[in-house]
Amino acid sequence: MTSFTQIQTRGDLLSPVREWLDSINVHNAKLAHFICKLIPAQCPFERDVVVFGRKLFHIPPMCKLNPLYEEVVALRFKALCYLADECGEDITAYC
Repeated sequence: MTSFTQIQTRGDLLSPVREWLDSINVHNAKLAHFICKLIPAQCPFERDVVVFGRKLFHIPPMCKLNPLYEEVVALRFKALCYLADECGEDITAYC
């Protein structure tokens, strides 16, 4: 039986996508606005299920299960930094 750790050591199939996402540089305000609108600040799936005022259970953030989560969040951060530092825009609308 193959374990998860054995599968990972053979090679990362997503490594080209990870490298591509890491290599994206934001040098355009229009692109930065698009990225900030496309990638949410918080996981949209995380929530509390409440019935009749009582919390039944909590659905954890599923976004962290995404194998490209770190790269996507880093891309959003690059876009926010570009808008704040280079363009001098107020980014509170994206937070």
